[in-house]
Amino acid sequence: MTLVSVMLVKTDKRNGNVAVCSYMQIATFFVQPYAGEICCYGAQGTRGKFCSIACGAKFLFTSANHAMSSLSTYPFPIFFEEWELDVKKITTAWDNKGGIVIGNDVWIGFEAVILSGVTIGDGAIIGTRAVATKDVQPYTIVGGVPAKPIRKRFSDDVISQLLKIQWWNWPENRIKKNIGAIQSGRMEDLDSTRK
Repeated sequence: MTLVSVMLVKTDKRNGNVAVCSYMQIATFFVQPYAGEICCYGAQGTRGKFCSIACGAKFLFTSANHAMSSLSTYPFPIFFEEWELDVKKITTAWDNKGGIVIGNDVWIGFEAVILSGVTIGDGAIIGTRAVATKDVQPYTIVGGVPAKPIRKRFSDDVISQLLKIQWWNWPENRIKKNIGAIQSGRMEDLDSTRK
């Protein structure tokens, strides 16, 4: 695959109910014309700041589900015209599992899938081709199908400190002054430069 572009989204924008937030890196490849495919009807979800979303990542919102309690999994209400159904009842074609929430500083790997109702905590990493069916705790690396925790990125103490300081909410100039400390992975370097 040839890398075509890496896009940095610096502004907030809204697409229906899906919020795409500041400083999101989205990688796209020649064979995959876009990243972060969203399969949705009336999707609800948010993505935090400083997220990296690899090529082919997919977000399957509620409308990608089928009604499990129905005697048939066939989504009759979606084909309301053919079956002479009320278009206002289209959402009865699927089970509502809720929106998708992507925290701040999250990395979603190549062709990973995030299902509806899932919350990805700040600093988490979703491995290549993993399928996140359940919530992912902050600063946890998950992988596999379904995604399971592999390990925490840092000690509980460092995770607690990172969640407390929320560097991603700092003003741009403060982040610029602390990039070296942030990249070092050493909390003590960050603390010494916080003034």
